[in-house]
Amino acid sequence: MTLPLRPDLAGLTPYGAPQLDVVARLNVNENPYAPPAVVVDAIATAVRQAASGLNRYPDRDALELRGDLASYLAVESQADFLAAENIWAANGSNEVMLHLHQAFGGPGRKVLSFAPTYSMYPEYARDTLTDYETLPRRADFTLDVDAAVKAIEELEPVMVIVASPNNPTGTALPLSETERLCAAVAKVPGGSLLVIDEAYAEFRRHGVPSALSLLPDHPELVVSRTMSKAFAMAGGRLGYLAAALEVVDALQIVRLPYHLSAITQASARAALAHHRDLQAQVDEIRAERDETVAWLREQGYTVADTDANFALFGPFEDREKVFQGMLERGVLIRVTGPEGWLRVSIGTPQEMALFRSALVEVVA
Repeated sequence: MTLPLRPDLAGLTPYGAPQLDVVARLNVNENPYAPPAVVVDAIATAVRQAASGLNRYPDRDALELRGDLASYLAVESQADFLAAENIWAANGSNEVMLHLHQAFGGPGRKVLSFAPTYSMYPEYARDTLTDYETLPRRADFTLDVDAAVKAIEELEPVMVIVASPNNPTGTALPLSETERLCAAVAKVPGGSLLVIDEAYAEFRRHGVPSALSLLPDHPELVVSRTMSKAFAMAGGRLGYLAAALEVVDALQIVRLPYHLSAITQASARAALAHHRDLQAQVDEIRAERDETVAWLREQGYTVADTDANFALFGPFEDREKVFQGMLERGVLIRVTGPEGWLRVSIGTPQEMALFRSALVEVVA
């Protein structure tokens, strides 16, 4: 059958990581701890209540949910200046990013990011016919802000996207450097946005601030978050961003009608009401991450400094061989990042013990 497929999509395969039934699934940066019973019960009750009204469309603007998200950010990052109108929510941070590209990207427009970084960024650009430009990070995966500012001046992108902590490296961007990028973006003729993707922000080390604190003074700044990671709600599919009212209003133009189901809104609100219960293991995950990084370095590997719930380590002469050897021992990690590197998500202590023993066996 001949399909009238867009020529730029011909021969491409869908994005995705392996979903395999193994003892230790450490490849997609999930929270390894299931929601506690009190949260499961709260979500079930909320969903049951929502189900009684499924004959009606959900709240199109999800204002109650957006208000709850603003309240959560006021606690988590002292961002008490945010209101529901400053929040936009969608089906995972993937859809949030797609909305940004739909509203501000398009033919003849450029988006700038910094490699290595999240592999979906070029796909958002591709799907919206937006030009995608990258600038390499330094050898330690930090951002060369001088080079970034120069690239912004030359390329005049409509958006600059920086993941902080960065995926797959875990590298966080200091506030001083974020402010420099804001200043450069603010000078772009015709307007531009700096999007800080904080999907892993709750895992950052103590003392590492969120870019949310800069929002009152920088209308060009957008901060994206998700409930998939620290909230242990990857299956709930709820992402969101905080930004100036004008940005949120623009995103409502491109969103599909009723894009957030009543079930999604109900389950997310129930989870937010129990965010302390859901995030009880965040400190444990941080500690396990730091122990894993220290152990990998003791074994002679180079490990990127990480403020996320994963670690990028290497280099290996044949990372595919190491990946396969780990998989044969029941440990699924991720082939990603620069050639020769691998990434491991932080699991339970038992899963990480299995990871360590499997890695020692594979490389022996």
